[in-house]
Amino acid sequence: MSTDMTEKGSVNTTIPDRDSTVGADSEQDVEAGVDNCEITADEKDPDVVDWDGPDDPENPANWSDKKKWLNIAILSIMTLVTPLGSSMFAPGIPGIMVEFHETSSTIATFLVSVYILGFAFGPLVIAPLSEIFGRRPLYIYGNILFVVFSVGAALSTGTGMLMAFRLLMGLAGSVPITIGSGSIADVMPVEKRGRAMSAWALGPLLGPCVGPIAGGYLIEAAGWRWVYWLIVILGGIFIPLSFFFLRETFGPVLIAKKTRRLRKETGNQNLRSKFAGRLSPKEQFKLAIVRPMKLLLLTPIVTLMSLYVAITYGILYLLITTFSFVYTEKYGFSEGDSGLTFLPAGIGMMIGVVGFGQLTDLMVQRNNKKGLTHRPEVRIAPVLTIPCGIALPIGLFIYGWTANFGVHWIVPMIGVLIFAAGLMGVMFCVQNYLLDTYPRYAASVTAAMTVLRSLLGALLPLGGLEMYNALGLGWGNSLLGFIALALIPIPVVFFIFGERIRGRFNPSL
Repeated sequence: MSTDMTEKGSVNTTIPDRDSTVGADSEQDVEAGVDNCEITADEKDPDVVDWDGPDDPENPANWSDKKKWLNIAILSIMTLVTPLGSSMFAPGIPGIMVEFHETSSTIATFLVSVYILGFAFGPLVIAPLSEIFGRRPLYIYGNILFVVFSVGAALSTGTGMLMAFRLLMGLAGSVPITIGSGSIADVMPVEKRGRAMSAWALGPLLGPCVGPIAGGYLIEAAGWRWVYWLIVILGGIFIPLSFFFLRETFGPVLIAKKTRRLRKETGNQNLRSKFAGRLSPKEQFKLAIVRPMKLLLLTPIVTLMSLYVAITYGILYLLITTFSFVYTEKYGFSEGDSGLTFLPAGIGMMIGVVGFGQLTDLMVQRNNKKGLTHRPEVRIAPVLTIPCGIALPIGLFIYGWTANFGVHWIVPMIGVLIFAAGLMGVMFCVQNYLLDTYPRYAASVTAAMTVLRSLLGALLPLGGLEMYNALGLGWGNSLLGFIALALIPIPVVFFIFGERIRGRFNPSL
């Protein structure tokens, strides 16, 4: 290695401690398969390519706030657009059933929930692909496919065709939901991550609630197909935006590009990335594709926390599938007005995001000022999780019994608002806790949680209408409330014993 190359600062011969920095390669190196690829270079090898010191401007962790937030803003809006497809057309289901001559309530429910199956299975492939090719290509091509499949849904001529394209929309649309948290971890330090995560996490939850508000009136005015044409337009806008403004944030991919550039500039073919290993991309993919399931099945923290979020998310979709029937049949809402019944859930989630996004960051910053080492458990402190957990059954009880007895429609809506605020708090606390607990596995942890969450979100509503028919709205929602109540101790247990459990079940994947 020539001396002039070292003077240019292109090759960093001192590899910084991977735990000393936050949000870049230090947290994401394993996502490129580093744990599965033996790093062949030692710290003094001059042929090792790394960042040019801790202040390297090419390191996404060192980008300006403007550049970071531009990236996060694009990702967050993309994450809001794709979940719109899950329920935006829900108010038009009765009309769709008539048009396609269907009478089965199961098919009516599955038309909504099949989209979420795409959210369930897409992450199993998307997460490992992001660990090999980086984040940016998946965002761009995933969005293009999402738009193409939305066109197919708009042109559907039967329930089978519509279900197929909705499944494909869910698969393509799961890209920003799966790897968005990894992109945020690439660029944001832990004390600022809460606000960024709140903007990103809002999409998967707010989208299914806000969509039907606009969808109800759009369906009433122009028909259900225009829901998909609107999604095509919204998704199409982000094709050029993501291509020109979205930047790669994944450290190992950026270092690999830098290595290729330096080889070409210097002619030194011995240069290799800090993350270079013996495994081929194909072998990396084979190992990475099972990582989300290994985390989900073999790591108690991921298993139980994901189960908590999955059950509450499934209850949300169960409620969503009942809104169109409850408010039209019991309260006489029109097809257009029925979309407004989703507004309380959206307002509740906004309250949760604004509150918890700031609160968790303030708690981390307060501990930093005290000189305390950051512990992931601060994200699930009982002062946060217990009120959120209690809000879930309270909201369900209010919604169920007031709707059951035909109390004025504003009261069950207040119940939904309380439930949604609690759900957002639970989701936000758990998401940040898992991200802080296993930062190196950000994409895989998110994929693991998304798989279970989306499966219950898709499957739980299938038996929901039968449950309500058997138990009624009051006792049906009370049953769900008791389940939510039984889940409250889960984050409390991990707050107390989480550090011990992390030490015992630290995965080497």
